[in-house]
Amino acid sequence: MGEERVKLASSQKKNEMRNFVRQLLNDVEAFEYMLQNDWFEDDVKCIGAEQELCLINEHYKPAYKAMDILKDFNPDWLTTELAQFNLELNLKPQVFKADALSKMETELRQNLDALNKVASKHDTRLLLTGILPSLRKFDLSLEQLTPKPRYHALMTALRKLRGTDYELRLNGIDELNILHDSPLLEACNTSFQVHLQVAPKNFVKLYNIAQALTGPTLSMCTNSPVLFGKRLWHETRIALFAQSIDNRKSKDHLRHKSARVNFGNNWLEDSILEIYREDILRYRILLGADIEQNSLEAIKAGKAPKLQALQVHNGTVYRWNRPCYGISPNGKPHLRIENRVLGAGPTVLDEMANTAFWLGAMEGMADQYDDIRQHMSFDDARDNFMKGARSGMDCKFTWMNNEKISARDLTLNVLLPMAKHGLEKYAIDASDIDKYLGVIEERAKRHMNGSRWILQTFSKFKKETHKDESLTALTAAIYHNQRQSKPAHEWPLPELHDFLQYDPSQLLVEEFMNTDIFTLQKNDLLEFASTMMDWGDTASMPVEDSKGNLVGLINSKQILKYFSNKAKVKKDAIVADIMNKNPHTVTQQMKIVDVIKLMKEHKLMMLPVVKGKELIGVISERNFVNMSKRLIQRLNK
Repeated sequence: MGEERVKLASSQKKNEMRNFVRQLLNDVEAFEYMLQNDWFEDDVKCIGAEQELCLINEHYKPAYKAMDILKDFNPDWLTTELAQFNLELNLKPQVFKADALSKMETELRQNLDALNKVASKHDTRLLLTGILPSLRKFDLSLEQLTPKPRYHALMTALRKLRGTDYELRLNGIDELNILHDSPLLEACNTSFQVHLQVAPKNFVKLYNIAQALTGPTLSMCTNSPVLFGKRLWHETRIALFAQSIDNRKSKDHLRHKSARVNFGNNWLEDSILEIYREDILRYRILLGADIEQNSLEAIKAGKAPKLQALQVHNGTVYRWNRPCYGISPNGKPHLRIENRVLGAGPTVLDEMANTAFWLGAMEGMADQYDDIRQHMSFDDARDNFMKGARSGMDCKFTWMNNEKISARDLTLNVLLPMAKHGLEKYAIDASDIDKYLGVIEERAKRHMNGSRWILQTFSKFKKETHKDESLTALTAAIYHNQRQSKPAHEWPLPELHDFLQYDPSQLLVEEFMNTDIFTLQKNDLLEFASTMMDWGDTASMPVEDSKGNLVGLINSKQILKYFSNKAKVKKDAIVADIMNKNPHTVTQQMKIVDVIKLMKEHKLMMLPVVKGKELIGVISERNFVNMSKRLIQRLNK
């Protein structure tokens, strides 16, 4: 389906939208006919994958170069993603047998090498990671949206449905609570999405198995624990994606509404059609399109229809195990299950190990359990998914027949033998089975995967330097380790300057400011203000109102000067009596070098950072003293 033909549903004329809805209903009817009359390919099983990746510059920050790269290099396997600092590679389907996995790895490496050569001409590097650690909130402005009509239509539709800013709330080691004005937060996520072709007669059984396996397989493969400098879930992508495009609004009643990003509401009972019908029942149509083919007429002509309307709507509902319809080169339609939970990276080898683990476990479990619903409740499967996303390999699951078992024990004692059997069932090369499943086994034994390595590295760096240098050094360490192609469980914990000569000259205020700040209000007593400065070990404090807006700035010199003039001292003097009501301020996008000039020119100890009138952070002399100290220490090494 060409992106250019997709339209915002609300912008279409009534007759155009009604035609799209009719075509959507026709697609479902055509789909049902094909199922009932055995049109689907069932004599071959193929696998495939989609690789999403990040583009970074020489400073390990996002590079908005996707469209520039595509102008120079546009093979059929390369395509855009939502943001201009992302691209996607699509791998060829492989028949699931013999050397299919190693073929997939070879193709992926060749494509990445070809893309890297072109990207380097644009001073751009490729990085495989679930969430780019050095990503900043201002990288997610709509200016960085990939200029394609489909993406603009989708952002507009989601924003219109919600009607308010998007609130992101996440708790882990740290807490993140921010507002953003668009669903482009979704662009933080990069995945390695694996496809498994399934015969219609086995679809219900295998889809339910996919649901049961989602949490346990994810727990061993987590790789995105850090967002905006906060240590959150082991696979933060899961919560971030769900919240970033959630168009539901809080109400004062208990009516249930499903998010567009969802795990599902129950086991599948009879047919894949249950999913498509439920998604039409539950979710408003966001995008329409000019449909070129009437699916029922195609059926009459004996041709597999494209099901364009159904494909468009399915593309706006995000199940973690997504059903997919396609047409094979022989003209027969086929069904696939797309696993969307696996993050990109940390290396190609890690990704292929994740792929082999999931595919093998799917097929191995299918031999062991005829109906997974007889052994596990759907609520436990969904709960396991959330546990795996939050805590990774540190969690404990409710497994078959209510057994309580840790993620590592489940992997080592149950899932790995099951996955090995599943791969052997399709005669996957023994050397590949040992190679890929060996990575998973070592992760479990060493208690180390991408997310645990990132958490340990970032926590170490945070003790040594400020947030931006920590995140930049972390990104540099991922990039250089990735190029060695050792799986993440073998990566040593790096030193802060192993891979990075940090240059703060191009820093922006948002990357450097302190957001953990102490403030006063204008009616606070001066004695209280003086004590707060002493306790907070600071010479200046911003003054804000009850809404968080900056109304002034006060420093210890002002307080000392006031109390030294005993003749003018009032008994109940307050902050408003002496504060600077119009202090100098800076914005998030100012360069640090300009801030230094401003502070030097006006002899300032502290500068409040504001967005409009709202106080969002401060920059003080202490920030620059600490930076200078680290630079001097580095030069003396």
